Amino acid sequence: MTAMRRALDRSYDLGGALGGVCVALIAVLMVAQSVLRELGQRTGAINDVVAWLCAAAAFFAMAHAFKHGDFVRVTLVLEKLAAPARRRMELSSLAIGTVSTAYLAWSAIQFTYESWAFNDVAQGLLAIPLWIPQLSFALGSILLWVAVLDELIIVLRGGVPTFV
Repeated sequence: MTAMRRALDRSYDLGGALGGVCVALIAVLMVAQSVLRELGQRTGAINDVVAWLCAAAAFFAMAHAFKHGDFVRVTLVLEKLAAPARRRMELSSLAIGTVSTAYLAWSAIQFTYESWAFNDVAQGLLAIPLWIPQLSFALGSILLWVAVLDELIIVLRGGVPTFV
């Protein structure tokens, strides 16, 4: 296994782990919110943090889920095709996916940068710079693009997609 392959696989695993940490934090915050409400404490800002953590959990974990075949994909057609036609369909799908996720990543970066440049602040009870929670959107999108591009290169080199 090459150093590049190890680095890529570790980055996908790190994204999955960050997504898992976000889910665990959501659970901790929800329990804490329930206890604090029973104690008569105000907990409105927790809702803002939980919402941001939900988005972060989804975007950080996307590349890991994709590489491990956990995305919902339509394979009924691919299973019926002969090997050469299947390879062409996989290449076409991965090429379209690479372009689409590149656009998503570019848009996410631009969106996050604009929030930073305009000093946009969250309008909820917790007024923090919006680029901070939006950073998970940008980083997760970049990691997903790298994962889809990685699969495209594997298939172009004649390999079997990792998610199969």
